[in-house]
Amino acid sequence: MKILCVIPSRIGSTRLERKPLLLIQGKPMIQMVYENASKCKMLSKVIVATDSEEIANVVTNYGGNVAMTSSNIRTGSDRVAAVAEQHDDMDIIINLQGDEPFIKPKMLEQLIAPYFSGEQPEMATLAYPLDMQKDYHDPGVVKVITDLKGYALYFSRSPIPYLRDSSQKQLPVYHHMGIYAFKRDFLLQYTKLPQTPCEIAEALEQLRALEHGYRIRVSLTEEKNLEINTQNDLAMAQNFKFIQE
Repeated sequence: MKILCVIPSRIGSTRLERKPLLLIQGKPMIQMVYENASKCKMLSKVIVATDSEEIANVVTNYGGNVAMTSSNIRTGSDRVAAVAEQHDDMDIIINLQGDEPFIKPKMLEQLIAPYFSGEQPEMATLAYPLDMQKDYHDPGVVKVITDLKGYALYFSRSPIPYLRDSSQKQLPVYHHMGIYAFKRDFLLQYTKLPQTPCEIAEALEQLRALEHGYRIRVSLTEEKNLEINTQNDLAMAQNFKFIQE
């Protein structure tokens, strides 16, 4: 099974200007994402997809693979699909966000594990235990609830499910990480599906797949990763102790 990991990266960011090129512990963020992903032995190839010559130059300077994509592309998934179209020898395509400099190879292995265990979901994603006290009511935290087989029932920024009995402890609700794996053919189909009501309401692109009747396998990991979205995240990253597994 051949697996392509694509890291969509653009120079513009609403919260952190020129985010992919910001230095973390002496390296551009995009370089850290690329290098850590490349340490996953199950991946056949890693490519940065960008519309920025500046990002492309940084990637090629440290020996990375880069694909130039149109500046008119709307979403990260569309950018990943544009690269996947050029790689018909690949079976699975991973969409790894460029703000995950501390991604662990083990997490990528957990993401794609269903494809090696006999399952063949159109789409898979990653989640970890939700801090019910801190994050359950936070709209900035995307929650996912699953069925008994680990497939997503719904993703939401709202607290889900509703706790009629607050003493209930065992719930299939997790903190979602925005990392995805797709069957290549499904990814090319998925990006052409029309937007859906819940997707628009929640501003969560993955709901498009559920609303069109497709299933998303939720793989689990044990811990939270430090994503870089704010200046505070960036400051924390400078001293973040990263142990690869």
